[in-house]
Amino acid sequence: MELVLVHLFPDLLNLYGDRGNLIALRERARRRGIRVTVRQVRLEEPLPRDGDLFLVGGGEDRQQTLVAQALRGSTGQLRSAAQSGAVVFAVCGGYQLLGHAYRTAEGQELSGVGLLDVVTEHPGHNTRRLVGDVVATCTVPGVGELVGFENHGGRTRLGPGARPLATVRVGFGNNGEDGTEGAWCGTVFGTYLHGPVLPKNPRFADYLLRLALRRRYGDVHLQSLDDRAEEAAHAAAAARARVPR
Repeated sequence: MELVLVHLFPDLLNLYGDRGNLIALRERARRRGIRVTVRQVRLEEPLPRDGDLFLVGGGEDRQQTLVAQALRGSTGQLRSAAQSGAVVFAVCGGYQLLGHAYRTAEGQELSGVGLLDVVTEHPGHNTRRLVGDVVATCTVPGVGELVGFENHGGRTRLGPGARPLATVRVGFGNNGEDGTEGAWCGTVFGTYLHGPVLPKNPRFADYLLRLALRRRYGDVHLQSLDDRAEEAAHAAAAARARVPR
C-alpha cells in the first residue's frame, strides 16, 4: 500500500509545531510497511491530484491573509478531493479557513473555502484569548479522549452541516461557551488543538490513516503499534490540564 500526504503552506502555517502531525502520520504509516510520499505545497503552487490526506497548520492573522486567497483558488480541487474520499485535516488558522469566513481582530473578513459549515469571528484585541491545555471527548467512534493545547482569539460557531469534533471537559474549545471543540463532516476535520495534536492522540491519528487509505484500498486493518511513548505523552498532557491554574 502507499499513501500520499500533502502538506499545505508549511512555510506559513506551522504554529506550535503543527508539522509534527505530518511526521506522526508518516511514521505511523511507515512502521506498518506503507509507502509514504510527502508533497509540500507553497503559495502559487497547484495542489497535487493524487493526495490522500491534506494537512493544514495554524498561523497568525497575517499568514492567514496570505494563505486565504491561495486556498480559495484551490477550493474546487480540494472539494473534489474530499468528495472522492481524501482526508483534509486542519489546525487552528487552517481550521478557520476551512469554514465559510473568518473575521479578523481588525475587522477584515477572509472568505474561507466552505468545506466545513463553520464561521469564525475575532471579537477584537481587547478580548481574552482562549489559551491553555484541553481535554475533550472525541465524537468520532472509537477515538475516545483527545488532549492538546489551544491558543486562539477567534470564536468559531458551527452550523447544522458540521458536527463538533469533541466535547470539552477541560479548556475552552471553539468559543468558550458551548462546550464544543473543532468540527468535522465526512472526511474533513478541523481542530484548535496544537501540541502537535496527533503524536499524543495515536487513536485519532490511526483513524485518519484508515480513512485516507480507504480511498484507494477500501476498509483496511492497521496492525497494532507499540504506543507506550505516545500514551505516556497523552497521560502527561491530560494530567497537566487537570492541575488547577
